[in-house]
Amino acid sequence: MKTLYGIQYLRAIAALAVVLFHAAERSDENFAIGAAGVDVFFVVSGFIMIVISQNRHQSPLRFLKDRLLRIAPSYWLVTSVMVVGALTGLFPNLILDAPHLIGSYLFLPVPSPNGGTLWPVLVQGWTLNYEMFFYAAFAATLMLSANLRIAALAAIFGALALIGFAVKTPDTALFFYTRPLILEFLAGAVIGRLWLSGKSVKQETGLMLIAIAIFSFTAIYLLKSGFNTFICAPLAICLVVGVLALEKAEMLPQLPALAYIGDASYSIYLWHTLAVSVVLKFGMAAGLPTWLIIWSGVALGTLLGIACYECIERPLHVFIKHRRIVFRLPGRAAAE
Repeated sequence: MKTLYGIQYLRAIAALAVVLFHAAERSDENFAIGAAGVDVFFVVSGFIMIVISQNRHQSPLRFLKDRLLRIAPSYWLVTSVMVVGALTGLFPNLILDAPHLIGSYLFLPVPSPNGGTLWPVLVQGWTLNYEMFFYAAFAATLMLSANLRIAALAAIFGALALIGFAVKTPDTALFFYTRPLILEFLAGAVIGRLWLSGKSVKQETGLMLIAIAIFSFTAIYLLKSGFNTFICAPLAICLVVGVLALEKAEMLPQLPALAYIGDASYSIYLWHTLAVSVVLKFGMAAGLPTWLIIWSGVALGTLLGIACYECIERPLHVFIKHRRIVFRLPGRAAAE
């Protein structure tokens, strides 16, 4: 698939927004709107799934295996770091129990002993529980023609969202999988289908959509207004649609550094909280000003994520890809 720099930029900005959100939150400052980076991630994820599957003829199991190999190794590693840290006393406030630990490794929403919420051991991993659910639903549609996949996804996620209005018991799996944010993945898939069909808004409309999203997110932050999925999802959709319009019009500037952060965004998302916690602990002990603690946490969290991308994620990806090529060769040679 041709590199879509706009999508890379959005992944980078979404990851940095989440890092800033966590750094500010742990310093008792307000940047709650940074959590909307997750909404952007979900819309982008739905878009990418549709686009990358266009010219691939994969079975559902093969698709799930590919996604698992892409997502799980780095996540399992950082989760294991958290577990070891808890067992050795580095994270004294992290309580472990077997059901929650198993659920964390299997991408299942299990109530945490740390307050009962459906967060895994690595708190931000809750979004990966949704991602794996998205992948499972999408894999099921691979048995259908490309034209029917969107309709099938709409039926699945639409039904779940409707059920969610009747679910009143929080911190249960049914509650988790019927939240309206699952529709963000569907929205991204629809955008992906339109993109493949050559349909996008005009560049002027794209600029307007981007301006609306940026203005609205900024207003929410400055006014300290409340927000939820029904507010953030349309704004995330505006961003994605607007950026793709500029992509098609070849109006996006070449920003190699931002594109690189987009490549590293998954590792940044996974690892940044470790650096943020360390910076917060030492910054508070040293009496540093809050703003310095926050921005130092953002900088070190991002750098740690980039280091893990280079030293862990990329080598793992290359290793897995190489192993799969090696395993294919004997069969191919025999066929020839």
